Amino acid sequence: MSSYDNDPDMKSVKENFDRQTSQRFEEYDERMNEKRQKSKEQRDKNVQKIIEKDKIEKSLTEKVEKGCLRCGCGLGGVAASIGIFGPIAISELKKAAAVAASQKGIQAGIAKAIEELGKIYDLSDFSHLVWAAEINGTNFLNPNSLHTIVNKVYLMCEDIQAAKETHFCSAMESLGEVPDVIPVRIISQMAAKAAADAGEEASKITAGEITAANTASYNSYIAIAYSVLAILIILLVIVIIYLILRYRRKKKMNKKLQYTKLLNQ
Repeated sequence: MSSYDNDPDMKSVKENFDRQTSQRFEEYDERMNEKRQKSKEQRDKNVQKIIEKDKIEKSLTEKVEKGCLRCGCGLGGVAASIGIFGPIAISELKKAAAVAASQKGIQAGIAKAIEELGKIYDLSDFSHLVWAAEINGTNFLNPNSLHTIVNKVYLMCEDIQAAKETHFCSAMESLGEVPDVIPVRIISQMAAKAAADAGEEASKITAGEITAANTASYNSYIAIAYSVLAILIILLVIVIIYLILRYRRKKKMNKKLQYTKLLNQ
């Protein structure tokens, strides 16, 4: 045993040293616990901020992704509808335009037949018979039908005294006095020419209307094609945006998982 163990002064110094050392260790432990507690609280706050920020970004990203999907589906449906129903509608319009063109051609042919028959010795001035009303869509091309209508007027020249004073009847009477000239034959020839002119006019008007309808249909097809192309381009851009957002979200989720693992270590 050391001689200092029995020395009261040394014993007191030793006890004071042990007490102070123990006190300092306790203070050190308290400071370290406070630091660890503060560090834990700060870490928890940081984690909470990251979680809240991630929730906001995730919610916003999901809304944008869903919006892209809805918009893409809607545009896809529109493009499909235009691509399918557009040509069908144009085809039906072409049929309707062809019917309308045919009707316009017939009306033009009737008007031409009336015009040409009216030129037969001023037949247009003959007021004792409304002969123009007898020309319709079924007979304006028929030379025999037109000849029959004019011949009906010619017969009235013999039956009605007032008709004899018209220029047409006077012309027929003069032709009848010419040797080897038969008025009925002259009427037949001029009626045949009127039918031919009417047919040519009807064909010209019909062809013009059909050409105009075809041009309009072609322009409509082009417009539909460009519309579908534009929609597909927009749809492609939306799909690209959706894929980019999805890729970024997955990337952030992976980083979050890695960060969470580090925090838990």
